[in-house]
Amino acid sequence: MKILVTGAKGMVGTSLVNNLRNIKDGKNNTRPGISIEEIYEYDIDSSAEDLDRFCTDCDFVFNLAGVNRPKDPEEFMKGNFGFASQLLNCLKAHDNKAPIMLSSSIQATLSGRFGDSEYGRSKKAGEDLFFEYAEETGARVAVYRFPNLMGHSRPKYNSAVSTFCWAVANDEPFTVNDRSTELELLYIDDLVEGMYDLLEGKEQHCEFDGVETVLKDDGRYCCVPVTHKVTLGEIVDLLEEFKAQPGTLMMPKMPAGSFAKKLYSLYISYLPKEKIKYALKMNVDGRGSFTELVHTEDCGQVSINISKPGITKGQHWHNSKWELFIVVKGHGLIQERNINTGETVEFEVSGDKIEAVHMIPGWTHNIINLSDTEDLVTVMTCNEIFDPGHPDTFREEV
Repeated sequence: MKILVTGAKGMVGTSLVNNLRNIKDGKNNTRPGISIEEIYEYDIDSSAEDLDRFCTDCDFVFNLAGVNRPKDPEEFMKGNFGFASQLLNCLKAHDNKAPIMLSSSIQATLSGRFGDSEYGRSKKAGEDLFFEYAEETGARVAVYRFPNLMGHSRPKYNSAVSTFCWAVANDEPFTVNDRSTELELLYIDDLVEGMYDLLEGKEQHCEFDGVETVLKDDGRYCCVPVTHKVTLGEIVDLLEEFKAQPGTLMMPKMPAGSFAKKLYSLYISYLPKEKIKYALKMNVDGRGSFTELVHTEDCGQVSINISKPGITKGQHWHNSKWELFIVVKGHGLIQERNINTGETVEFEVSGDKIEAVHMIPGWTHNIINLSDTEDLVTVMTCNEIFDPGHPDTFREEV
């Protein structure tokens, strides 16, 4: 398959082209039904000759080209309708009935909140043109009315989320006029997966009730069903938590597929170079060091323990707290004893064979560096964050 992407240098175009290349080059094998031979990239710096050549040869078209922030409102119609007409005429001139996707917007919904805008009218005109083209030529047309898109884009341009991410990451001022304002957001990775579905003929169809999306098998429009409805207040509160994380170590909950998980990935893409690396507090003494790496709201904390040669650490037990010790470098011995029965166990551990060892509640335990020359490095996970007011840690030698 030879694919033409117009608007290839925009936020969506850049991400889509990058990911289509992954499939083309065999780096992404999650979509075995898609075979890509060539990717044609058309953007504002391409020539009419480029467009003509691409339209001659392509087997599928993603039309992402458009205008959303012109100096003159009249440019909306020229950029969103005019180019669409040029593209379709070029395909017709070469009798190329390749399937074609149109990137439209919920603002094209005439009965919706934005229907009377120049932008909305230009998007609606583009949609009508594509539907007429489908009737005239019999070509397969997929029109997507996207909600607000969320991906790495220029701040202070057309994405409030990008602007907030950039501002928080770079300590720049920003304004939220109404924290209760709700946005429906489509994350760029979910959009790309939706485009894969389209290439495989698995796209979802929908209709629009105002600006609300209603999934319908026979709907006129196509849609990516994975979106997130969040308020501006929720967005900026999460961003402030992300910003504080290097100091607090607390990582907010980010379940699989959640908005928070996607926002965090977007946020760190705006970090300035000096914030990509940050220092951690090492608690150092003659025995070695202990450094907390990350705290979580529901799974405790992860730390790194370094023991000098011949050193024994631990020698304590817990009522309910449990830990996992994972030696990643060096040679050590872990000993545990049940404080009630006296039963003992011990495990020789090494970075050459990485294993996890439970520190069980009610068993006093230690870890001994058996080497005379090499540090012992242990990853330690604990089911709760250490609270000095309620440490649940009681000294007792094994």
